[in-house]
Amino acid sequence: MSLVIKNLEGGYGTLQILFGVDMDVKNNNITVLIGPNGAGKSTVLKSIFNLCTITKGTITYEGKDITALPTHKRLANGIAFVPQGRPVFSSMTVKENLEMGAFLTKERKIIDERMEAVLKHFPILREKLNQNAFTLSGGQQQMLAIGRALMQRPKLLLLDEPSLGLAPKTMQELFAKIQQINKEGVAILMVEQNAKSACAIADEIYVLEEGKVALHGDKSILQHEKLKHIYLGGHGHS
Repeated sequence: MSLVIKNLEGGYGTLQILFGVDMDVKNNNITVLIGPNGAGKSTVLKSIFNLCTITKGTITYEGKDITALPTHKRLANGIAFVPQGRPVFSSMTVKENLEMGAFLTKERKIIDERMEAVLKHFPILREKLNQNAFTLSGGQQQMLAIGRALMQRPKLLLLDEPSLGLAPKTMQELFAKIQQINKEGVAILMVEQNAKSACAIADEIYVLEEGKVALHGDKSILQHEKLKHIYLGGHGHS
C-alpha cells in the first residue's frame, strides 16, 4: 500500500498553489520532491497533513481516503511531518522534546523503547538528553525534530527541506540517517532544495513546476533537458 494523490488542487484560502498534482509514494521508498521556489512543494506536504485548503482531488493512504481527515487522525494512522526550519521546543530539554513526540502513547515502557530506538539513530542526542534544545547545533536540532517525529512510530515520514542551512558534511550525515530510517521500514517523502544530494538517495523523483508535476522518474531524470529549464526559470515561494 502507499500514499496516492490524485488531481490535487489547493492552497491557502483563495490563493491556489496546486493545479492537479498526481503522485504515488510507495511503501519502502524514498520519494523526493524537487523544483524551484514557488513550485508548491511545501504545499503538497501540508496538504497531506491537512494544513492547507484542498479544493479538489483526493489523498488516499493505505487504501483509505484521508482527504478530509483531521491532522491528529493522520498522525494516529502513521503519518508524521517535520516542517522546515527545525521546529523544536527550544526551552525544553532534548528528552522532553522526544517525549512530546509520543503524546499519543500513555505507556511509559513504550515511550522508553521508542526513545531508545531514536537514540540509536542519533547517538549525539543521547549525550545531550538533559540539555535544552536551543543549545544544539542546527544539524542536531534537525536530528531532534526528526527523532521527535519518529517517536510516533510512523509508517510515512514527510520531511520539508531537512538540509536547509546545514553545512555539506552535516547534510550528508543527515541523508545517511534518512536512508537508515527508510531501510527500517519507514516510507519517506522529502522536499529538498538541494536536488543533487536528495536525488542521490531517492528511489523516485517528482519535479514540481508552478503547482504541477512537470517530470517524474528515477535518478536518470536529472539529465533531462527540461530540468535545467525549470530550475533556471523558477521564481516565487514554495
